Amino acid sequence: MGELKVIKLNSKKDKAKYIHHLLRDIEALEIMIQDNQIEKNPIRIGVEQEFCLVNSEYNPNKNALDVLEEISDNHFTTEIGSYNLELNLDPIELKGNCFSDLHKELKSKLGLAKKAAEKHNTKIILTGILPTLALKYVKLKYMTPIQRYSVINDAIKESRKQDFDIHIKGVDELNLKHSSVMLEGCNTSFQMHLQINPDSFVDSYNWAQAISGPILSACANSPLLFGKELWKETRIALFTQSVDTRANSFMLNEKQSRVSFGNNWATGSITDIFKDNISRFRSLVSSEYILDSVEMLNRRETPKLKALNLHNGTVYPWNRPCYGVSDEGKPHLRIENRYIPSGPTIKDEIANLMFWVGVMLGKPKKYDNIHEKMNFKDVKSNFFNAARYGMAAQFYWNGKYQPSKDLILDEFLPLAYRGLYDAGISPNDVEYYLTIIENRVKTSNGSQWIIDSYRNLLKRKKPFEAAQTLVSKMYSKQESDFPVSSWQILDNNPTISFDANLKVKHKMTTNIFSVDENDSVELVINIMKWKNIHHMPVINSNKDLIGLISWTDVEKILDDPNRVNYSVDEVMKKELHTITQYKSLEEAKNKMKQHNIHCLPVVYKKQLLGIITSRDL
Repeated sequence: MGELKVIKLNSKKDKAKYIHHLLRDIEALEIMIQDNQIEKNPIRIGVEQEFCLVNSEYNPNKNALDVLEEISDNHFTTEIGSYNLELNLDPIELKGNCFSDLHKELKSKLGLAKKAAEKHNTKIILTGILPTLALKYVKLKYMTPIQRYSVINDAIKESRKQDFDIHIKGVDELNLKHSSVMLEGCNTSFQMHLQINPDSFVDSYNWAQAISGPILSACANSPLLFGKELWKETRIALFTQSVDTRANSFMLNEKQSRVSFGNNWATGSITDIFKDNISRFRSLVSSEYILDSVEMLNRRETPKLKALNLHNGTVYPWNRPCYGVSDEGKPHLRIENRYIPSGPTIKDEIANLMFWVGVMLGKPKKYDNIHEKMNFKDVKSNFFNAARYGMAAQFYWNGKYQPSKDLILDEFLPLAYRGLYDAGISPNDVEYYLTIIENRVKTSNGSQWIIDSYRNLLKRKKPFEAAQTLVSKMYSKQESDFPVSSWQILDNNPTISFDANLKVKHKMTTNIFSVDENDSVELVINIMKWKNIHHMPVINSNKDLIGLISWTDVEKILDDPNRVNYSVDEVMKKELHTITQYKSLEEAKNKMKQHNIHCLPVVYKKQLLGIITSRDL
């Protein structure tokens, strides 16, 4: 989709014309498969590297288009968020030192991006979800100003006809209502491609589904979102909900999300997978200059199946079947692995690629026709267990539950070694990168390192400052390119190498107690005593901040027992001095001094976000 100028499908005529081209693409693909026109050898692999752009304080930097222009390399392209970019490497033949060659190429290309970013006072971060992301960065003003993103946003919103309700529950819980698809911009992935022989595509695709859970558990790297500790791979839950075209409904229908693991094993051929997607999901957008693919075949031309690829680009299975045409004009089929996150290092990413490719190639005969030997719901359950629990997951495999660590070390790694050796991969490469996976499984993956380090930082810092410190340390460790298994967990007060422009958000307290305007003063007095707090915000039925009670107010009431039974709205201060979270600490100090107060509620519009007190300062 990123290669095409997309337009919104509006009229019935436009929709009918696009569907006609889509169906002709399916017909053309069936002809090519039947006539043995799809390339079978050699096998190639490829990757797409998404990455984040941050400023000197390690917060998202809204300058992707400037950095992209500075890079001036057509291997790079935009993402929906104006603080993200994507790098697409050229496919490489699966043989010899291809993985170490890919490593060098990826490092070289990211080096170009790094130099370009430095000219704009920007750094590159490889991570599944950037820990310093805040809600302000998922507003429409942070969407990359390119047509295809606004078109797809409008199309999905029109399909949904209501805001997105995001609910993710892990150690913490996120409940959020959002009005655009910009939450998808929080996700940064390392997408891996493996060319597949058309004769065995469906069996290979089902195997890719079967192994997804254990592979993901070793590679998880996205446990934090907006300062909350959620799933070990939170991207899985977030992406599913952030581009969901289904409206909320109490109807027990069987509609499937556009982002999905699927509901059943694949059957038939690859065209049946595409037909299923076309049947389930209506086209949201079209493109200009789409040609008739069957007529192209009749002229002995290789069609690019633009209509099919465009539709395929708006359906997001975690293992996505793809059709493509090489620079030499040869059509091929491949599986795109979409569930692996970006980072923690280039070395870790290449190891992830090798691990997945190795297990894909190393499938023993006992797992042929896997759809007849495993229940799909067990495979789907394995995948979501991996997303939730990472290396702590238990997987149902070969008729019994096995810990992730045991299954990977005892079965998956041996399969990977065999598959890679049989494919003619250099033994030095195999040993080097699979040892990275083995060490990670025996110690901790990126997700666990982030969790342990962040928890330590929270012992001494508020969440915003802790997230900045965490990302600064991730950056320095990524620069060294040592695998995450060798990273030491951060202590609770590490030295930092950047000067943060301290804001209210750095020091405010967000875990606050509030009362309703109709609550009794007696309740307020007791809560303040129990929790040793000196300021109590007052919230109305619309959850708006309408008042404040301080301990000074309470002390006056204590001398008059008759007033203890008053309601809160009778004694609260209604003329409030507030501040917003991105104002400087200096401004907060001056405001307290000017008004002779010791507390400022921190608000967004009328909503209470936190409190900052003289004690915090």
